[in-house]
Amino acid sequence: MRIEAEQITRIFGTATAVDAASFVIDRPMVVGIIGSSGAGKSTLLRMVNRLTDASAGRLMIDGRDVLALKGSDKRAWQADCAMIFQQFNLVPRLDVVSNVLHGLLNKRGLLPTLFNMWSRADIDRACQILDRLGIAEQATKRAEALSGGQQQRVAIARALMQDPKIILADEPIASLDPMNAQIVMDTLRRIHDEDGRTVIANLHTLDTARRYCDRVIGMRKGRIVFDGMPDQLTTGVARDIYGAGADFSEATTSTAIEPPAAADRAYADRLLAD
Repeated sequence: MRIEAEQITRIFGTATAVDAASFVIDRPMVVGIIGSSGAGKSTLLRMVNRLTDASAGRLMIDGRDVLALKGSDKRAWQADCAMIFQQFNLVPRLDVVSNVLHGLLNKRGLLPTLFNMWSRADIDRACQILDRLGIAEQATKRAEALSGGQQQRVAIARALMQDPKIILADEPIASLDPMNAQIVMDTLRRIHDEDGRTVIANLHTLDTARRYCDRVIGMRKGRIVFDGMPDQLTTGVARDIYGAGADFSEATTSTAIEPPAAADRAYADRLLAD
């Protein structure tokens, strides 16, 4: 899948949230978007998914401008372009497997969702995805009973239930402790490596972007100011992205994900094992 963003802009009143953003993703990869709060990262992802309309520009996906889609064509695109949110956006009182099945809303319609009417094949597939993500034993529990890291993996399972071509993740680890952040980022990376899906994630930790991403885009005040490989993301480049002075420290961007201890690494590997 080829993604070409051409001068995408979003204006709210007198404020320009995203200012003429352009980039090309010519093959499946993991792309990290970094920048300070208010840089336009979330608005950019929401425009790609069509949760927010663009004020100008085009987003060409395999030669088709998805920003111009309406009605059923727009909903079909949103099914191909799954969104994962910082706050999980699960239904707390529903069981885990029902939350995963909500990923079929664009394909099955509202009625099955409202009345929890799912085929055995759909339920089996949801359980298989949960098993792949290491949380099959949580399937019958209410979502609100799970830890933050488990809830985010349920949200990822819901996204996979859509069988999307692209996964957009808006600050997927911002609310998580370092160990759960590690597991979630490992999961997103494996989804790309094993399924060949494009993953675009807004991230708040520089070493996470370097460790997990094939490419990093930096935004400042709505504009793309950096687009390169992870090893090009030096402290000096990060200082420019964040508009910081010489005293800038990477630790100020967020709590870094430290390399896990051997026991933690074994635990993460077991959870993520197929």
